Amino acid sequence: MKTFFKFFYEICLMNINSHKIIKRLFTRTSFGLILLLAICSFENGLYAQEQSYHIKTVVIDAGHGGRDPGALGKSSREKDIVLNIALELGGYIEKYFPDVNVVYTRKTDVFIPLNKRSEIANKNKADLFISIHANANNNYRISGTETYTLGLHKTKENLAVAMKENAVMQYEDDWSTKYEGFDPNNPASYIIFNLMQGINRDKSISMAELTEYQFKHRVGRHSRGVREAGFWVLKQVSMPSILVEVGFVSNPTEEKFLKTKKGQDYLASAIFRAFRAYKDKIEQTSVVLHKQKENEEKIENEIENHENTAEQVEYCIQLKSSIKQIPLNSKVFRNLKNITERKINGTYKYTTGSTSNYSEIVNLQKTVRKKIKDCFVVAFYKGKRISLSKAKELQKT
Repeated sequence: MKTFFKFFYEICLMNINSHKIIKRLFTRTSFGLILLLAICSFENGLYAQEQSYHIKTVVIDAGHGGRDPGALGKSSREKDIVLNIALELGGYIEKYFPDVNVVYTRKTDVFIPLNKRSEIANKNKADLFISIHANANNNYRISGTETYTLGLHKTKENLAVAMKENAVMQYEDDWSTKYEGFDPNNPASYIIFNLMQGINRDKSISMAELTEYQFKHRVGRHSRGVREAGFWVLKQVSMPSILVEVGFVSNPTEEKFLKTKKGQDYLASAIFRAFRAYKDKIEQTSVVLHKQKENEEKIENEIENHENTAEQVEYCIQLKSSIKQIPLNSKVFRNLKNITERKINGTYKYTTGSTSNYSEIVNLQKTVRKKIKDCFVVAFYKGKRISLSKAKELQKT
């Protein structure tokens, strides 16, 4: 599939007029829109690999608003809670990352149609879309946070949440026509979301996992985990995106927490910390990709005798990355052994494990992930960072 998109992309570049004609043609059908978004995503991916990628724009979406109150608690409304959290979150990003442009779908109590929210994100060429919501359930005992990415629902419970959030479109005039006949109350309508989930899936899941980690370990909330479901507002955006359910207003104890300024600030700061970790991870990966290309070109010239190449490839598990040194006896490395500090391009990288056997490092990663969820496998050749694909290629020579 990726080869097909590359082939198609190159054809489009042969003639700028044909590129425009094809885009116009594709946008007239639902499949065309899906394919066009995939092509654009791939085109952006090609560009990102050539240059160092930086997150420049984040769109923060406070769910509901105006005539749509969202979920209702005994003394609270979803639209008020999530707006406060959204503004707090944006304030943190603006303060600590002044180079990042923060765009809000709403900053006041106004009604914004679902398609308008995604339009704002696409128009501003956002690098990340965060939609903030609060949940409700007939069972008042249920509590906890959930973070969703776009996908085909795997449980009835996930479908129910998507139906509740998508139902906002019924507040709009002529909504059935505007949303291409999609019925938020009909489970059969949700099959379309299975077609879209692959475009930005990995990055979206990464941001979702980091968010739930912060909710659980930094704020002490009950995390119900990362989930997939068909949310229209996520379907229409062309960048990594998540929909956060910060808690249940139907639960009396949780509603009390969600209503307070302190509770809202805690939740906003948790999402901010997840964003900070995501930004670091994405941007460091981009820099690494650029450096890897240079390193791999040098390695190609260096390798004349392939007899010991396989043994000179080293696989490790990266635990943390920081611009400041982290003591090796820090509690973040608790119960982990043989931690190695490496300074790469001005950034400190902390790894564990060292083997030339890829299967061994993957098995070790499964164990380490129980302690550090977002750890990942990296590869080195003669002390220089290389891609995993290059490492495997060298071991075949």
